[in-house]
Amino acid sequence: MNNKKLRKMILIAILGSISTVLMQFNFPLPALPGFLKIDFSEIPAVLAIMTMGPVAGIGVELLKNVLHWFFSGSPTGVPVGEIANFMTGILFIMPIYFIFNKFRTTKGLTTGLIAGTVTMAVGMTVLNYFVFLPMYTYFLNFPPYTGDALFTVVVLGILPFNLIKGVMLLMISLLLYNSMKKWIAQQRTQLAS
Repeated sequence: MNNKKLRKMILIAILGSISTVLMQFNFPLPALPGFLKIDFSEIPAVLAIMTMGPVAGIGVELLKNVLHWFFSGSPTGVPVGEIANFMTGILFIMPIYFIFNKFRTTKGLTTGLIAGTVTMAVGMTVLNYFVFLPMYTYFLNFPPYTGDALFTVVVLGILPFNLIKGVMLLMISLLLYNSMKKWIAQQRTQLAS
């Protein structure tokens, strides 16, 4: 029993570290606000939920964001971006877990990834509107986004950004799953509590 827990902790640490490195390789998308950057750091968390369950996926997301804040800091002094990234990851991976756990097939994973993309896009649109953009402007002492400016940034910037990011994560996750299917099934069996 202790050996399984130790193995899970080591795997979460490895996936969290890989996720932190992937977070450094980010890039903006043309025609969208420059502060929105695509990275593929959710992929290790997707592997974690498929092999070890939701707590492991959340652990990978938490470790990634704590390490990122520790190494990169934050322009606000408060880890607003890391908190937003953590919430993005949770909104993306949890639907994947619930659907893939019920249907452990490529179709089940695809359905979960689509649900995760929609949940992430809608959830982060709402959270950015009410929480994260106001926090950024407050901590950076910028004038707050209001009215049409806030609507434009959120609906014409953040929503399409998260949809594009979700589609990119979906494609990479499916490619990885198809090449790692046996390993994922083996890890699920070995790490089952």
